[in-house]
Amino acid sequence: MTQKKINGRFDSMTRRDILRAGAGAAALTAGTSVLGMPAIAQERSIKVGSYGGYFEDSFKKHIYPVFTEATGIKVESVTQPNSSDWLVTMQQAAASGTAPADLSLYGKDTMIKAMRIGGLLKPLDAAKIQNASNLKADFLYEGSDGLLGVGAMAWFTAMVINPKEIKPAPTSWKEFWENPALEASLGLSKQYDARFLDIAAATYFDGAETLMTEEGITAVIDKIAEIKPNVALWWTAESQMEQAMKNEDVIGGMYYLDVAGLMAADGFPIAPIFPKEGNPIGYGSWCLSPLSEKSEEAAEFISFSCDPATQALMSRKIGTAPLVDKSLTDLTDEEYAGVSGEPYITPAYEAYLDKESFIKEKWDAMLAGA
Repeated sequence: MTQKKINGRFDSMTRRDILRAGAGAAALTAGTSVLGMPAIAQERSIKVGSYGGYFEDSFKKHIYPVFTEATGIKVESVTQPNSSDWLVTMQQAAASGTAPADLSLYGKDTMIKAMRIGGLLKPLDAAKIQNASNLKADFLYEGSDGLLGVGAMAWFTAMVINPKEIKPAPTSWKEFWENPALEASLGLSKQYDARFLDIAAATYFDGAETLMTEEGITAVIDKIAEIKPNVALWWTAESQMEQAMKNEDVIGGMYYLDVAGLMAADGFPIAPIFPKEGNPIGYGSWCLSPLSEKSEEAAEFISFSCDPATQALMSRKIGTAPLVDKSLTDLTDEEYAGVSGEPYITPAYEAYLDKESFIKEKWDAMLAGA
């Protein structure tokens, strides 16, 4: 979320600002950072994909140069979308025998889709990615062919409250259901896949496992229906929740950790909380194209990315959460709290892919019901 403070406030852009800015980055083309450079014999290089706009610009300014200085490997930046659309691009590239990027940045659901399609992910040599051992096992994605994805960075959706109105601070998501003082006071996302199912499943059931069956999905959504009297706002755009918290129309709910931190730093009545069940985590992973001939360079880049110093650098300069223990980094308590926390809830990615129609139908019916 934050890199530094200027005049008492955070000077940064949020992850969502970054992604929104991606549309304006269409003019950025792969390789612009090396245009005009003279050819160097045996020069090593790699094409790395990342979400456009400020996100990509931050990588080009703060991350890639450090990697190049350490290894001599030049990075050619490639703008990619933060969606499954990139899989279509990669499928078309595979058919034509070209690789627009050696490494791509995939969300967990996109990785699963790529694995199921087949032929879009090249196994990584784990033995050559020494720093991968710094990452928690959750962020190493194994397929039948071996290691297919290594975590790059993370972000959170968090419990948020108005600390002036809700005292003491909740220690569990259950309080949003069970505290009678919260009637018509909460703001929750209206989207079925915005992670409130995961929150309810982790709070009252067996987490992601419960969402793997239709019976489990129904039970979780029935539980969510019980919270409806306490919901004042089912928001569809983050700006709606932002304004509702600022106006104190709602005094709690779910929101993005980085944005909540920025709002709090600006003096608005909002505080992000990590309750005992945790907050949902989202993360991106580095994946290698099957057409890439840069396996060695890819291993070096991913190992560099997994270094605690690099993870801390990304937290400060890009606002992402580290995938290594805080104790391995030099992040201050304030810096770490601005981008991360524990425990965390791992979303039921497979359920959202396999049961999407069923979940959406049940969710919409719950919202429409009395």
